Amino acid sequence: YPMAVFTAVWNVAGMPALSLPLGRSAGGVPIGVQLIAGPWQDALLLQLGAQIEAATPWANARPVVS
Repeated sequence: YPMAVFTAVWNVAGMPALSLPLGRSAGGVPIGVQLIAGPWQDALLLQLGAQIEAATPWANARPVVS
């Protein structure tokens, strides 16, 4: 639910959107990307998101805690 805040406007407008972590700053802070597709292009957007996630796996990444 918390991540839905970033895509709600686009989803209500009928344009599917997703937000993915894409990398990290020098300090270890996650940097994200938001992708938005045209109306009824949900499948295309999910395919692209899956490809990005496969190319830059982040599920096991943890921030550096000092």
